Amino acid sequence: MADRHTTLRAKRRAETQHTIQAHAVRLFTERGYDATTVTDVAEAAGVSPMTVYRHFPTKEDLVLVDQRDRLVAERIAASSAAQPLVRRIGTALIDAATTLTGGGHEDDLTANEQFLLARLRLVISTPALRAKHLDNHYALQQAIVDALGDEATDPDTAFHIQAAASACLAAMHTALVRWAEDDGRTELPELIAKALAAAFGDDVVDTGSDE
Repeated sequence: MADRHTTLRAKRRAETQHTIQAHAVRLFTERGYDATTVTDVAEAAGVSPMTVYRHFPTKEDLVLVDQRDRLVAERIAASSAAQPLVRRIGTALIDAATTLTGGGHEDDLTANEQFLLARLRLVISTPALRAKHLDNHYALQQAIVDALGDEATDPDTAFHIQAAASACLAAMHTALVRWAEDDGRTELPELIAKALAAAFGDDVVDTGSDE
């Protein structure tokens, strides 16, 4: 019974967080990031400013917080140590993007893709968000190192992992910018795979090409 209540609380918390973030992204897009206050977001979401801050400690978090770090870490932790490091990281980034975008589309963007695209455009166009995004980049890099557990205990190995993770994240960032410029017409996982292949070679990831 206790587990059921815990699950229900977690579900309600996730729903509240999603509602707040959806209203925040909409208002930031319509009115501008700097012109929109946390109080504006709270009123639109039907909650108190305190509730907003409980879910999103900073205004920047209203745009930047997502499940990416957890998804990437879970996939890396479950990957085989026999695979090359860059392949493990790259595959995790692609898989996480597939989950976050809703698994791809044919013609119209999925709701998840539209939401992610709106957030990405805000990051690109807002200096405060770009600065915070860099912090998130370092946090994801550390999450990748932590996900490898005992494999990263040696300082030299940890340095190697950090360098590989940083390079993979740089390739992913290039793909994200291209995706925004392309208005989401190309599937994000595909762009990430192509960026990783351009940086590390075609054999690093499966780009889905038959060539």
